[in-house]
Amino acid sequence: MSRPHTLSSTARSVLFAGAASLGTAFLFAAPTQPIASRADASLVTPAPTLGRWSAAAGQALIDEITGSAAEGLTPADYQLDTLSAELARSGGGETFDRMADAAALKLAHDYLLGAIDNKAAYDWHIDRADGDPSRLAMQLQQAVASGRIQPWLRSLLPSDGRYAALRTAYAETPEVNFVMRGRLRANLERWRWMPRDLGADHIYVNVPSYTLQLVENGKPVAEHVVVVGARATPTPAIGYAAQSVVLNPWWTPPKSIRVSGKGFVRDGGALRQPPGPRNALGRVKIDLPNPHAIYLHDTPSKQYFEKTSRAYSHGCIRVQNAEGLAAELVKLDTGSDAAVERGLKTYATQTLKLREARPVWLVYFTADIGPDGKLRMLEDPYNRDSRLIAQLDTPVRLAMR
Repeated sequence: MSRPHTLSSTARSVLFAGAASLGTAFLFAAPTQPIASRADASLVTPAPTLGRWSAAAGQALIDEITGSAAEGLTPADYQLDTLSAELARSGGGETFDRMADAAALKLAHDYLLGAIDNKAAYDWHIDRADGDPSRLAMQLQQAVASGRIQPWLRSLLPSDGRYAALRTAYAETPEVNFVMRGRLRANLERWRWMPRDLGADHIYVNVPSYTLQLVENGKPVAEHVVVVGARATPTPAIGYAAQSVVLNPWWTPPKSIRVSGKGFVRDGGALRQPPGPRNALGRVKIDLPNPHAIYLHDTPSKQYFEKTSRAYSHGCIRVQNAEGLAAELVKLDTGSDAAVERGLKTYATQTLKLREARPVWLVYFTADIGPDGKLRMLEDPYNRDSRLIAQLDTPVRLAMR
């Protein structure tokens, strides 16, 4: 059951701000060493010195490392004390340059991509194409040369209003409430895993909320109750494009599901269930081709939509009023839902290809912000928060000399 907590007016003012891309041109590529994986808290070989750090730039970096605590990160992971001591001792120079490069690149990586590298351990499979270390190294060089180290680093953070609101909630939560602060830290980290641009038009399913939002021009225009993967067969975090709406689909059971054969037909050695009232996919399937074989669909088992906790599927997303979602999608795509209405008058299979593929984001946030500006602490159906918090607390050492 969700638990409301009213945010400040500042938090409410940033809700659901549009995501923005970094916007920095990558003109060159300079080699650098890989960022450490927090999975084993391994040492990081410092990057080659990228340029002289002035005392002012060094202090700006130290200030930003200190400020990273507000993002739920740990300043000590960026060797704050060692870096501060070296700047105070030398005022800069070659040794400080190497130390600052290593710390700044690690902080840039964690702001842009998150501090946790082994995201697949949390069944998170949303690919990012904007984390090339050589690009970060060149951006860092440009930021140091122009005296804009803090603005550059902060530009790497998520600009989505939900991230900003969670950050405000984290600041407003007393330190003695370490359980709440830990869960907020975990969700701030997950937002750093997200792409910075979700697309103005998309479908957004937050698994712990058991809801689906249809988003058009950056604003939710419809919401549907959903059933998600059970604990034994969890729904992965993925991002793929919905390409078609299938009316009256056939169902081919995966190997993990045994069927009796009754009501199925054999097709090339495989059992398939034809369209009909008992078809496991119901009347509608929204296809988003992906290697995880996950999609959105109707179901004849309507009773599960009435439950508070709705983690019962084999991984796919079962949608309440899937026929309505199909009609909404097709109408937004073509201007009319007549094809859906006609197709559902029979049990003949029909595929309606969308003219504009629509991104579908299946994500996992146990702290979320509602349109009313209230923080909702949700269930953790797959028990992932505590393990993620523990990994965030694992110290990281940088080789800085």
